[in-house]
Amino acid sequence: MELTKGANAPINADEVVVEVSAATAVDVAALLLTATGKVRSDSDFIFYNQPVGPGVTAQPPNRIRIATRQVPAEIDRIVVTASLDGSGPPNWGRAGRLTITVADPTGRTTLASFTPTDLSTETALIGVEIYRRQGSWKVRAVGQGYANGLAGIATDFGITVDDAPAPQQAYTPPPVNYPPPAPTTVNYPPPVPNYPPPAPTTVNYTPPAPTTPNYPPPPSYYPPPQQNPYQAPPPPYQQGAPQQPYAPQPQSFTPPPQPRFGEATVSLDKGRVSLSKNETVSLTKTGAPSLTRVKMALGWDPAKRGKDIDLDASVVAYNRQAKELGKVWFVKLSAFKGAIKHSGDNLTGAGEGDDEVITVDLPALPPDVYALLFTVNSYSGQKFDEIARAFCRLVDDFSGAELVRFELSRGDRRTGLFMCMLTRAPQGWNMTALGEYGDGATVSKMIDPGKRFVLATVH
Repeated sequence: MELTKGANAPINADEVVVEVSAATAVDVAALLLTATGKVRSDSDFIFYNQPVGPGVTAQPPNRIRIATRQVPAEIDRIVVTASLDGSGPPNWGRAGRLTITVADPTGRTTLASFTPTDLSTETALIGVEIYRRQGSWKVRAVGQGYANGLAGIATDFGITVDDAPAPQQAYTPPPVNYPPPAPTTVNYPPPVPNYPPPAPTTVNYTPPAPTTPNYPPPPSYYPPPQQNPYQAPPPPYQQGAPQQPYAPQPQSFTPPPQPRFGEATVSLDKGRVSLSKNETVSLTKTGAPSLTRVKMALGWDPAKRGKDIDLDASVVAYNRQAKELGKVWFVKLSAFKGAIKHSGDNLTGAGEGDDEVITVDLPALPPDVYALLFTVNSYSGQKFDEIARAFCRLVDDFSGAELVRFELSRGDRRTGLFMCMLTRAPQGWNMTALGEYGDGATVSKMIDPGKRFVLATVH
């Protein structure tokens, strides 16, 4: 049965599969709502990162399976959504035809289908809803679009997308270990020998006869005396006089000025660099054009035992006053009209190389975007000390050349990681390796604590 917007049809099956077919990649999710129109908790949000709920299972990328007999009695309806994953068209108006079908689990019998129309700038929509009516289940065609993506839909139905602000922490720059001053060599004067005085001698001296000197007359004018820079030598050594001990002059050491946090101390002039914690590299090469499109690639090794480790890479944009301007994460895969794009969620960390990639078109960013803070969060709840290795690397999107790499070999017992940060500089952008840990299963918990890194670079 082909439904029009607002129409409904009965569901005469205990299990159904809702499938979204489109010309581009989509992410499908479901929300379990009570009679109040809200979820009971965040666990009623069923999607690729949380694929199993009571009676509802997400089958990525484009199917939701519903077993109506297993749905709790307090759940009044199940909303099925479809959102663009950020890898294709920017909105549904340019994504082409979209069709939603409700069928039995075998797919042989189609119970209802619906093709939404009149979509334009929306990036997510409510496709259909499966709801109770007088002891039976029905499907209704909705087709309501959202311009603010899946996050907008989730917020409307009571999902916590942004957590309460955490208390802001003051940033303490890392200590600098100055090298000890080089040892100095002091040349002491040799000791003066203490010889016995010579024996007295008798000298027979006959003075000469007196003479009258013939001096010339004195001049009529005497020029003023001139200053003589000559300083008299010290009095000669007198035998037996007490000698003052030699006191070496104290050596003064002035440490070099400490580089400010976020100030570039490394350049790309000699090629690829490996950063240490809190070290900053300038992304501008001398005599070369500025970078335009870069990829921040993040990776980690999967769990060796127990459940899979699901880490999520995210990026938060701030202005110079550390005000959040937007974020890109697994709920919202693009921002700033596509200037920042997320590759999508990797649920296990399996596979060689990069696990998640965030692409940034630097010239396309709004001028008030001053800093981009890249974070990694353990959505599955494991701590970073259970992860063997985590890394991030900055890649030139055009040449594919790796420019900067930063690796963490041992983690803290926390669930969040501030990996690195890009900040605007007078001649381009800088990248600072952070490697600081925090708490939070999603990036929302990291936004306020991350402000301290931004403010520490504003001098």
